[in-house]
Amino acid sequence: MQLATIRLLGPEDFHAFRLIRLEALRTEPASFASRASDWEMLPDEEWRRRIAANPVFVAFQEERPVGIIGLLRERVSKMAHRATIVMVYVKKHHRGTGLSTRLLDEVVTHARDNGIRQLELAVSVENPAALRFYCREGFREIGRIPGGFLHDGREVDELLMVRPIAP
Repeated sequence: MQLATIRLLGPEDFHAFRLIRLEALRTEPASFASRASDWEMLPDEEWRRRIAANPVFVAFQEERPVGIIGLLRERVSKMAHRATIVMVYVKKHHRGTGLSTRLLDEVVTHARDNGIRQLELAVSVENPAALRFYCREGFREIGRIPGGFLHDGREVDELLMVRPIAP
């Protein structure tokens, strides 16, 4: 299998963003706080705005999106050194290839280059593969939100994790 290429998307890439984001939400609905229906009806301009507002990295295999990771930076000045990792997804047949680590490395480099010193995330307690991945990548648990989101009418706890990335 050819090595996937990873790139930071621009507003002109909104079709690829929409394709991989909706696939992630439809394929792994229990892994995300958003529902596919929250995103399906967004107009093209909103997809463009979201890419422009926050960095989104997508992995491409022969021009098809196969993975995604996003970053939401805190905006207030005293918290601008922090950012939250969001939308992490890799297609099933690309899992175990190191692509998740490569996507995370791209985000870490981008974050560090932009003055971010700490990465944060929330992950479902019902996603043990993601928990193992984040622990392997240097994240540590700092708390739990009981019933952090609802999935199929059930409350699902979220674990809060953090990783310092100061230069």
